[in-house]
Amino acid sequence: MDSTITRGSRRFLPHGVAKGVAALSLIAAALMGQVARADNANTTGLAVTDTTVTVGQLHSATGTMAISETGSIQAERLAIDQINASGGILGRQIKVIQEDGASDWPTFAEKARKLLVNDKVATVFGCWTSASRKAVLPVFEKENGLLYYPTFYEGLEQSKNVIYTGQEATQQILASLDWIAKEKGAKTFYLIGSDYIWPRTSMKIARKHIENVLHGTVVGEDYYPLGNTQFGSLINKVKLKKPDVVFAAVVGGSNVAFYKQLKAAGVTADKQTLLTLSVTEDELLGIGGENMVGFYASMKYFQSLDNPANKAFVAAFKAKYGPNSVIGDVTQAAYLGPWLWKAAVEKAGSFDVDKVVAASPGIEMTNAPEGYVKIHENHHLWSKARIGEVQADGQFKVVHESDLIEPNPFPKGYQ
Repeated sequence: MDSTITRGSRRFLPHGVAKGVAALSLIAAALMGQVARADNANTTGLAVTDTTVTVGQLHSATGTMAISETGSIQAERLAIDQINASGGILGRQIKVIQEDGASDWPTFAEKARKLLVNDKVATVFGCWTSASRKAVLPVFEKENGLLYYPTFYEGLEQSKNVIYTGQEATQQILASLDWIAKEKGAKTFYLIGSDYIWPRTSMKIARKHIENVLHGTVVGEDYYPLGNTQFGSLINKVKLKKPDVVFAAVVGGSNVAFYKQLKAAGVTADKQTLLTLSVTEDELLGIGGENMVGFYASMKYFQSLDNPANKAFVAAFKAKYGPNSVIGDVTQAAYLGPWLWKAAVEKAGSFDVDKVVAASPGIEMTNAPEGYVKIHENHHLWSKARIGEVQADGQFKVVHESDLIEPNPFPKGYQ
């Protein structure tokens, strides 16, 4: 098994990690590169000393989005711990300053400014919703910071100051609609989402694809505020319209109420096909697998993926956060962030943001938990589209896996 990170034309073999931490060491060995010391690693006044480098974490630890973002916080910390255990990055240990966006977009912008201006962190791993990303983006671009953003999103964005480790629309939305149309013969769709930029833009893209490419019909479209827990009237409309597919992008804690109310109303997989863009194992932990059995999710990663790197990742995650912890798509994409940053920093020989950004395209991980990933020149990742079917135990059975899809955040005809 090739367990290297390739940077340009150079290949770096992994270090071993001390005995007694087998689960951690296996994944670390698969991902980490040779530690190289750079005496002039930083030239921009960032929080770098001879022995440490400080990074930021910016996620919602409280509020309606905490159900989704807690896993990202945990995965980033696991990766950082593994990197530190392997010798750090350019001979330095990573220190973390964690800030809470509190599910509030202005708070995200305020905390981003603090991390970049006051704390002078070398990079930030953070955000979940597109609303939070849009809120912090002007701050990162003005202050020339670097954000690793882990969530699947609507695309239609590319920034020098962001590395997008989740899927964009062509890799998730279009691929999943093509699959459901082919496999289920779907012609009519009911679009449902939370009321902010990602669901609305995603459904705008979905509608264009349904009508112009699949030659189907959208029979309903509704949005609800973040944190909404009352879906009775929506469920009645779905039952009345009887769409071939409910295409859902409800996010955060609202998912718990939505899917429990669907089941209580008798809207189950034997009567209604449902495909979600936003429920991962993290949300299922709160929803309960029994309330979504037979529904589908479109992601690039599921905890149940059967490969050695993922098994080691899952084992290390559970060893750190408990046997009942779960790993969803965004959690895994968040885990990639520190490793991709480490590879770019070591390729650049510097923590300088401009140099790290310049070094990033072409970096690949041959043993990421999801499989192979590579940073494109547009700062998104090559990745696969997968469809998972919800199981009663809160896991997914993978029923479809695409070939590797080149990221295209600005697809023609969808803007």
